[in-house]
Amino acid sequence: MDESALVAGISPARVERGFAFVDLCNFTRYTDDHGDRNAVALLAEFRAVVRAVVASHGVRIAKWLGDGAMLVGVENEPLVEAVVHLQNVVATHGVLPLRAGIAAGPVILFEGDDYIGNAVNLAAHLCDLAQPGQLLAPAAMVSDLMVNTEADSIGFLEIPGFTERVDVVLLSEADPEPWAGV
Repeated sequence: MDESALVAGISPARVERGFAFVDLCNFTRYTDDHGDRNAVALLAEFRAVVRAVVASHGVRIAKWLGDGAMLVGVENEPLVEAVVHLQNVVATHGVLPLRAGIAAGPVILFEGDDYIGNAVNLAAHLCDLAQPGQLLAPAAMVSDLMVNTEADSIGFLEIPGFTERVDVVLLSEADPEPWAGV
């Protein structure tokens, strides 16, 4: 039987998800300055920290992107708090600063493990716009349930690929005590 006939009647699933792109800043320069062996050791340590932190918040790593990762969450609050927690750990114990972009919304779940849609694109573009140490998100993602996170308005920004300007906030840790033991 033809594979296209098997899937012809199946509609793509549209789901609500939150996405974060996290990226180690200056990793290429670090590799040039310190060599491949040190770069690989740093990357392995970074990935171990990402795995531990996001798992502690119920967030999934969708894919590794070299010195970065794409994270997926079913609920926005745990996703945001995972990224804020990750940024705190990297800033406190890491060698290179982290930057991140976070966004949420309806997307197409493609082939069971990939996501297509504006929320994915917005999170990726916000990560690209973020300076070292910055975590950027649309203001609409901020919730009273994010008890460990503060948001400071940056204002409306033009984001490549989006017709409307996006109200963007800079996320930061509200209280360092919750993460003290991690």
